[in-house]
Amino acid sequence: MEKVKKIVDFYVSGFQGLPAWGRALWVIILIKLFIMFVVLRLFFFPDHLQTNFQTDSERANYVIENITNPTLNN
Repeated sequence: MEKVKKIVDFYVSGFQGLPAWGRALWVIILIKLFIMFVVLRLFFFPDHLQTNFQTDSERANYVIENITNPTLNN
């Protein structure tokens, strides 16, 4: 537990010592990550398995078939 505390303290002190441009850069990075993982996933990557199959076994069979024979099931 002491090692975890030291690691957290290391990063906290590092971020507190950042200049203003460094903080602005991290804000930009975090905004871009949010857009990439949340917004784009909502609009461009629908849940194909949830919408096309009713049960977990149907979903599992579909995934197994596409893993073993990807060229046959376009």
